[in-house]
Amino acid sequence: MTSGERRLAERLEQKLDDDYLLWYDVPVGPKQSHPDFTLLHPRRGLLILETKDWRLDTVQRATRQYWEIAPDGQPKVVINPLAQARHCAIQVVNALERDRQLIQTSGPHAGKLCFPWGYGVVFTRITRKQFEAAGLDQAIEPHLVICADEMLESEDAEAFQQRLWHMFPHAFGSVLSLPQLDRVRWTMFPDVRVPQQGSLFAETAPDAEPPDVMQVMDLQQEQLARSLGDGHRVIHGVAGSGKTMILAYRAQYLAKAHTETSKPILVLCFNEPLAVKLEALFHAQGLSSAVHARNFHKWCRQQLKAFGQAVPEQSPAMFDAMVEGVIRAVDRRQIPSGQYQAVLIDEGHDFRPEWLKLATQMVDPATNSLLVLYDDAQSLYERSRKKQFSFKSVGIQAQGRTTILKINYRNTKQILQTASLIAADLLAPEDRDDDGVPIVRPISYGREGSPPLVVRLPSLRDEAARIAELLADAHQGGGLAWGDMAVLCRDYAVMDTCARALAKLRLPHQVRKRSGDFRPGEDAIRVMTMKVSKGLEFPLVAIPGVGALPLAGEDVKEEARLFYVAATRATERLIVTVSGDGAFGQKLAAMPA
Repeated sequence: MTSGERRLAERLEQKLDDDYLLWYDVPVGPKQSHPDFTLLHPRRGLLILETKDWRLDTVQRATRQYWEIAPDGQPKVVINPLAQARHCAIQVVNALERDRQLIQTSGPHAGKLCFPWGYGVVFTRITRKQFEAAGLDQAIEPHLVICADEMLESEDAEAFQQRLWHMFPHAFGSVLSLPQLDRVRWTMFPDVRVPQQGSLFAETAPDAEPPDVMQVMDLQQEQLARSLGDGHRVIHGVAGSGKTMILAYRAQYLAKAHTETSKPILVLCFNEPLAVKLEALFHAQGLSSAVHARNFHKWCRQQLKAFGQAVPEQSPAMFDAMVEGVIRAVDRRQIPSGQYQAVLIDEGHDFRPEWLKLATQMVDPATNSLLVLYDDAQSLYERSRKKQFSFKSVGIQAQGRTTILKINYRNTKQILQTASLIAADLLAPEDRDDDGVPIVRPISYGREGSPPLVVRLPSLRDEAARIAELLADAHQGGGLAWGDMAVLCRDYAVMDTCARALAKLRLPHQVRKRSGDFRPGEDAIRVMTMKVSKGLEFPLVAIPGVGALPLAGEDVKEEARLFYVAATRATERLIVTVSGDGAFGQKLAAMPA
């Protein structure tokens, strides 16, 4: 910010009520115009402000079209600042008027916005007396200007707001609803859109008619995504809170904002299918050379091969040996540290401390840009390691740079209640300082849906057959694409039984057992284990074999954690089938209808 812009930002923050929304230097509208400040208020409307730090002696000549200024002694001609603000406002208004839910439907102003809009100019170094004495009021209407002496810290808040209100040509009696405010944000800021089917980037054409149902980041998510800044950052977020969406936004932003560096951005995941999905999304955005999305162990293997280190032979200990090989090679400087402009870690809760330490060393010290996403409630691997775990111990400087996302947007209230019923013990809130790992209880966004369908059957084979029938009905009668469905299983034996049932009905399906089996672009029912479903989401999820859970000899909390992860993959519909008398099946059977 310039000093004048900073002063205006302070006044807006001090003098405006809490129900104003304010963006500074954020591109708006389909043409991505760049106003200095954008204000939105549910009753007052939309206001675009252009800010100028010119002194009076900078302005040589002013007309309603052009101004001649000499900021450094060299004269140049610029557009009238009010015309700049007006041009930007009209571009945004034209886009908003394409949304039928934001226009007046009858009367003399039918087709026009249902809320006021305006624009104005702030001169941060020219007083009102100077403005009038120099005749600048002949080039800009006086009521569309705020001058330096009208934005002092001592200025009365009501008087300051009144000057902003005078910039609106009309005042309406109606108030924008929260859904309407979200629709305004959807049009003004395409980068905060949340597409319906799980894509992490919006793909709506600029001139396309706005959809009836829109989803946007909530205000906390948007503010977090825009203002993460450099340094080390940690986000603790519950399942479905938008962590991966924010990571994708961040990677996309960094790739476009730092074109001067040749170093790529590294996105690391524990789960191979999530890494494959992210890699495909970045490729679709033309960012595959700038953003490398990798499963952690695949990345380790690539590091060993790229720098001429021995790659371990196939064995049960192969993955651990690969990681140890990279750690040793970095310590001996045979593999260089600081290879990446930024490192972004999804599913940080499944990374061992030594993995996090290794990833931290890969950040270029010149940028020091590290983002770690965490949800301890979804951690599925080696829980015992966290007894003495702190971020500081692995080189992550998280103090004062942690954010907690508590609201679950992915699941309907009914699905989240079902998942939480089984996982109640592991979701008990647990506070830590911002260098530790807290457990955060999810809060439902309140989106209603149909209750999960719990079906009790005599055997697992019957469960698989019933699931196949229900998925066929969802496709033929409900219009769901095959790729919108997933069958999430505790182990390979259950997967095989379900795959046979799907094959019997000739339903297209994709069984994921090994790396490379997951193909995100294929329109097929996904059959996979609960563990590897982490980070993914589907409109319809079926979970068979729940009557056998928890498995004999397994930790009950870990089994509950698995069910919680699987159930929270469903965005709209959840089917749970039960045969046997396991504790989880009994809990679900006791659920109120």
